[in-house]
Amino acid sequence: MYKKLSKVSNAPLILFLMCLFSFCKESTAQGASNPSSDAPLRIDTLNYKLVWSDEFDESSIDTSTWNFETGGSGWGNHEQEYYQAANAGIENGNLVITGKKESVGSNKYTSARMTTLGKKEFLYGRIEARIKIPVGQGFWPAFWMMGSNINTADWPACGETDIMEHINADSLMYGTLHWDNNGRASVGDKTASTPSDYHVYGVEWDASSIKWSIDGVVFYEASLKGNGMDEFHQPFFILLNFALGGDWPGQTIDDSLLPAKMYVDYVRVYQKK
Repeated sequence: MYKKLSKVSNAPLILFLMCLFSFCKESTAQGASNPSSDAPLRIDTLNYKLVWSDEFDESSIDTSTWNFETGGSGWGNHEQEYYQAANAGIENGNLVITGKKESVGSNKYTSARMTTLGKKEFLYGRIEARIKIPVGQGFWPAFWMMGSNINTADWPACGETDIMEHINADSLMYGTLHWDNNGRASVGDKTASTPSDYHVYGVEWDASSIKWSIDGVVFYEASLKGNGMDEFHQPFFILLNFALGGDWPGQTIDDSLLPAKMYVDYVRVYQKK
């Protein structure tokens, strides 16, 4: 076939290669492919536009976007780690949050927790991140959001959207809402995946509902109508963290797997045009 093509004008071949390059570049811009899939994740660019992203391509974390939370008080869940900025950095175009067996004060472990509170806050849209998470007993990595009024409304009245949570060493990924409806209220679901591989975790959020997806495949939808869900009609900020121990995963931590790393290739926010 190649010899046959070489005997005629090269214009069709050049045109084909130019189109192929253009398609690949567009696919990369719209979403990174999952290593376990040949098909790139596509974003509906007719209806959505990219309004913000962090691709983590710089040499250091952008502190005009991210805050580092610090402390080891258990964070309301009896977690065992001490959060500090030193446990987050950039490696090969990824944000890396490292959990360590390391003592700070009375805490025997360290990790990092990052937020965009006061810097990048969003009302509605598609919020996604491409993440590879550590898997092991006592591990609790998460990608999530909370209401930007948390300093005045407190939790759960501020609202919380857990885009991705995983505990311990099983294959289940969780998506959950928490809010105040005359007391704490929660809805959510889970689905099986391969958490130690890269996946794109996302939500599509509008005035009617929130849909959770992994690699563009929706696995759960929650209605935002009724049930005192006013919290989810206000701006939210983004959080990334890697907890060690806690009420949900339990307090047994597999020290033999530490240090362990959570890789975040990018975080992107799209909103409807």
